[in-house]
Amino acid sequence: MSDATVTSKGQITIPVDIRTSLSLQPGERVEFTTLDDGTVIMRPKNRSLLELEGMLQGAGGRTGKVKAEDMTIGGS
Repeated sequence: MSDATVTSKGQITIPVDIRTSLSLQPGERVEFTTLDDGTVIMRPKNRSLLELEGMLQGAGGRTGKVKAEDMTIGGS
């Protein structure tokens, strides 16, 4: 379990073990969600689609751009 202290400006430093486990890098954003029972969940903010460009390979290891009309979703 990790802990942090809130400064007078309402800021905290995320402990290094938490930053490492979430793969957080300087400048990245995090999102806080409060549940009905008072539990707060912190998770990395979703990355934009533009940041995901080039991460996936096509069949046979192909990479490159695919036209929207050439994409199939759910088979066929």
